[in-house]
Amino acid sequence: MKVLVADDHAMFADGIQLILESEKDLEIVGKCYDGKSVINFISNHKIDIILLDVNLPDINGVEVCKEILKIQPDLKVIAITMFNEESFIEEILNNGAKGYILKNTGRDELLKAIRTVAKGESYFSKEVTESIMKSLMNKRKAGSKTINELPKISRREKEVLKLIIEEFTTQEIADTLYISLKTVESHRASLLSKLNARNTAGLVRIALENKLLDGVKIEN
Repeated sequence: MKVLVADDHAMFADGIQLILESEKDLEIVGKCYDGKSVINFISNHKIDIILLDVNLPDINGVEVCKEILKIQPDLKVIAITMFNEESFIEEILNNGAKGYILKNTGRDELLKAIRTVAKGESYFSKEVTESIMKSLMNKRKAGSKTINELPKISRREKEVLKLIIEEFTTQEIADTLYISLKTVESHRASLLSKLNARNTAGLVRIALENKLLDGVKIEN
């Protein structure tokens, strides 16, 4: 099976390569460190499985997942990340990923995940399965969402949302809050998922309708 690793941390990608190189049924065919490189690689090489970091520096991992599955619909995507949040899990699974494992997983679980997904099945780390079950239980609660029933938005997410509404660019948000571009994109992806918005316009509408930013101040 031909495997591509997509992660912006070179040491982590190298570690995965060392693990896979010792397996006779697996061949690591490349390592990519940003979203554009992943899309370009998939456009020019046929592979079976990709280990995809959800939080790439230039393009959100969810968007990368969407694009590469348009190019190779049979590609098996395993999201691999440090984030065990319902919003991240739900969003990337809804966009075609077949597995979701955490970066603290061990060698045996990594190999099990790859081989399970290769057979057409899904695979999730134990912690991820618990998050999925929690999400399903929450969705069973009847009634429309009011302001009290909206998912919990963190203080930092509210700050990012406030600056998005004020038309700050991603770079300007990062500079204002003293966080990385990558972190800004992560918060934006989380907000889109939590508030069930398709784009920035949707975020603005929901925030204003539900008065999510009342009293929010940017603390430098």
